[in-house]
Amino acid sequence: MNKNIVGIDWGTSNRRAYLIDQSGACLAEHADDQGMLAVGGRDRFGASLAGLLAAMRLPSDVSVIMSGMVGSASGWQEVDYLDASVPLARLPSHLAAVTDPAWAGRATIVPGYVYRDGGAADVMRGEETQLLGAVALGHRDGWIVLPGTHSKWVLLRDGVIQSIATYMTGEFFAMLSKGGTLSAMLSGDSANADGFATGLKQAASHAPLTNSLFRVRAGVVSRSAPAEQAAATISGLLIGAEFAAAARAADGLGITVIGSPALAARYAVAAQHFGLTCAVLDPHQVYCTAVSQFLKASS
Repeated sequence: MNKNIVGIDWGTSNRRAYLIDQSGACLAEHADDQGMLAVGGRDRFGASLAGLLAAMRLPSDVSVIMSGMVGSASGWQEVDYLDASVPLARLPSHLAAVTDPAWAGRATIVPGYVYRDGGAADVMRGEETQLLGAVALGHRDGWIVLPGTHSKWVLLRDGVIQSIATYMTGEFFAMLSKGGTLSAMLSGDSANADGFATGLKQAASHAPLTNSLFRVRAGVVSRSAPAEQAAATISGLLIGAEFAAAARAADGLGITVIGSPALAARYAVAAQHFGLTCAVLDPHQVYCTAVSQFLKASS
């Protein structure tokens, strides 16, 4: 049996795979646009996985661990969420075996987490694997922020999830870009520093978000604000809304961001604006570290 393992972050739109050896080193990686939506149905995930392993020129007996939307109701097979009270270090003991006979004994799926607060709930799929990697790297306490389509703010205490708050920041920005009165303004540079700072400042005022968004348009059409800064101002408003909601709960603890360099840089600027310290972890490093934890647990 091949002693290496493949970890796959299988999202809605994209997919990234890492070949990890027993020492935890990444031997190879592969990224493509064959996320859950591109697979074309539950009965085609097996063929899609076989194609991925072939593209990576890997032997057929390599073990595979998958996280993300592959374990959702619309994925390969639905895997129940773990309760937030289950420590992240115990995640490797809760993997679900793929029931497809062609992959029996070779492929498993990482469960997500559910956090319940009274009658409300929040969930994650995929981010828990990065959190396991962060914990293994020594980040067992404090706020971990995972920005993206659905940004997650997760409070850890001794490697156990204390709360999860999800913000539809990236999805909302994409929706505004595709249609509506603001779409024409979102073709500009969303990284413009002055515009981003303006959005953060408006978010910090705790004005209603929908009103603040309309005022971006009003500023442009009345020539009170530069049109070239509109996209960045809206980005600052949306990211700033996360901080406005979470900064008080952060209570000066600071945050650790797991994200791409571009996104992490924006969150670092926002953190400084809201008076929080910000550390950054590389998402590939934390994912590979998590996969190495799964490999150690299976040895």
